[in-house]
Amino acid sequence: MARPFWKGAISFGLVYIPVELYSATHSATIDLDFLDKRDFSPVGYQRYNKRTGKLVEWKDIVRGYQYKKGDYVALSDEDFRQANTKASQTIEISSFTDATNITPEYYETPYWVAPQKGGQKVYALLREALKRTGKVAIANVVVRTRQHLAVLLPENDVLELNTLRFPDEIRTPEEMGVEVPGAKEAGLAAREISMAEKLIEEMTEPWKPQMYRDTYREDLMKRINEKVRNKETHTLTEASKAAKPQKSAEIIDLMAVLKQSLEKGGRGGHAGKTARRANARHAKRKAARG
Repeated sequence: MARPFWKGAISFGLVYIPVELYSATHSATIDLDFLDKRDFSPVGYQRYNKRTGKLVEWKDIVRGYQYKKGDYVALSDEDFRQANTKASQTIEISSFTDATNITPEYYETPYWVAPQKGGQKVYALLREALKRTGKVAIANVVVRTRQHLAVLLPENDVLELNTLRFPDEIRTPEEMGVEVPGAKEAGLAAREISMAEKLIEEMTEPWKPQMYRDTYREDLMKRINEKVRNKETHTLTEASKAAKPQKSAEIIDLMAVLKQSLEKGGRGGHAGKTARRANARHAKRKAARG
């Protein structure tokens, strides 16, 4: 059984719900170590004292804030808690809003919220009220020494807390110099847009997350197991020629691509095959004209 990493309460108005948080995600990345390619020995990481050069054990490490050059104030877990006891133990709801008002770039990390003993009824009350109104709660919470803006929402019978990024943590497209054409600037015809809409409708289906998996991770593990079977454990694979980049979509006969995609039901990679065929036909016509 997983253990909660945070215990506190949800608070809004005069309502107080004792709850605990569980991490809702785990890393599915392949655990790789750095090796010295000369003898394939693991490369370690060392924590050392920059003044003495000696190694430092984890038990001797504390966190500190440099308030002026070379001078620090040391902070313990208790200092973080005492900075604002209420904030570190409370999911403080400030308002409610429609879930659609929060755009995807704000979402950060999900957690499951479970009621503590004595909080089941009020927990269920908040959950049902959110379900029936179609609203989500906007809250503030301190998780692992950092304050987060967060959204509290019902996921079936469980409340989910998802931390949110603050607005100043998100770079706008304008700041990044991202430029995109409007429909007129791109030269889109009304018929092309209409056919694209039909293709989207054709490919629309209920969201079933269990249908998707990390195929790259699976393929990499196959590659690893193949090298083990072939006793290539200490062999570095040489780089092969890079695949040629796909030709720009600009040369594709867009209407032909959309039409054939619709004819094939828009599934199973037909759009990609159609695009390649359209590219080939276009190239032949261009060569014939040339």
